[in-house]
Amino acid sequence: MKPHLVVFAILIVGYIGYNLFFKVADDKINTIINIVYASLIFGYISFMAFSVLKKMKK
Repeated sequence: MKPHLVVFAILIVGYIGYNLFFKVADDKINTIINIVYASLIFGYISFMAFSVLKKMKK
């Protein structure tokens, strides 16, 4: 479970870092990038939940 949390922390730090330092000048593209990145983070959360439930089932 620890490697999952490390990857999740890296994703969160990357998201915050992008929004603080590397924003795209165009608002539409910036919004698209934020939505895709947030979707990736939420997808990883669901993967972690699935893996925890799978381990609990054993």
